[in-house]
Amino acid sequence: MSTAVIIVIVAVVVILLIAALVAVPRMRERQRIRGRERRLDQRRDQVVTAHREEAADRERQAEVAEHRARVAEQEAQRERAAAQAREEEAKLHERGLADDELISDDERDEFAGTSAVPDDRNAGATTRTPADTRAAEDARAPERPRST
Repeated sequence: MSTAVIIVIVAVVVILLIAALVAVPRMRERQRIRGRERRLDQRRDQVVTAHREEAADRERQAEVAEHRARVAEQEAQRERAAAQAREEEAKLHERGLADDELISDDERDEFAGTSAVPDDRNAGATTRTPADTRAAEDARAPERPRST
């Protein structure tokens, strides 16, 4: 072999060794960066999972709270309806239209002739229907402006 071929082979080997020495640290750095990226991705996934689980828990809590609010609203409506029914009963008693409810059967003789137990003679004259009472009240009440 000639000296020139040996020099070329040695030069190629030296160039390859230099290239390897330069490339190896770069490859190691890229590997470290990829490892860091993998760890970062894992941490992201953990945080995303934790946030989504918390969001799902809060969504369930919100649904429970909304359900409780609906139940409370229904209870409030029932209470309002009961209060209105009591108010209507009070108005009937106030107008004397439910006096018969105040008198038991054994007291009928004692209250004979009153609005609670009208006489048979005056039954037509003293007994008033709720419609009669409303008509009389409307006639006495000042006229209110009508809303359009």
